[in-house]
Amino acid sequence: MQYPEPIAQLIDGYMKLPGIGQKSATRLAFFTIDMAEDDVTAFSKALIAAKRDLHFCSICGNITEGDPCSICADKTRDQTHVLVVEQPKDIMVMEKMKEYHGLYHVLHGVMSPIEGKGPEDLNIASLINRLQQNPNIKEVIIATNATPEGEATAMYLSRLIKPAGIKVTRLAHGLSVGSDIEYADEMTLFKAVEGRTEM
Repeated sequence: MQYPEPIAQLIDGYMKLPGIGQKSATRLAFFTIDMAEDDVTAFSKALIAAKRDLHFCSICGNITEGDPCSICADKTRDQTHVLVVEQPKDIMVMEKMKEYHGLYHVLHGVMSPIEGKGPEDLNIASLINRLQQNPNIKEVIIATNATPEGEATAMYLSRLIKPAGIKVTRLAHGLSVGSDIEYADEMTLFKAVEGRTEM
């Protein structure tokens, strides 16, 4: 049986989301149809606003409404440390910890030969440029996930940054190999930052 076109389009739309297959997309589509019209309208407006109003910070690559983002614009933050993360969502997780007060830099991914992603596909050039232009930065903390791709990216960054005389460290204790930062609790992240090791 074929679904009416509006439902089929809704299913196709949901299937574009990561981790959503045919069954989940169908379930979400029918759930959406059962929602109150006001809720659907609010949801669609939120989607459009997020796409229209958000962009990447020109300094760190974080998602922001203004440029620079609120973190880069905050002069009370520790200007000597830059914590490098894979995705903007990782910044949100680190900020919830309320123990790190430095700056951030978002790579927007990791090097992955399988996916055809090399250093040129990441936000690395702007990091190097940022380090060259800001002599106040004394330490770069690499907080890529403890996956093979995350480790490879961390090693690449370390080799790139160390010759400039900037200390390069890596998050340590508490983060098991293969784990993602976004799933770690605040205490685990705090211990990882506190116990970071020099690369």
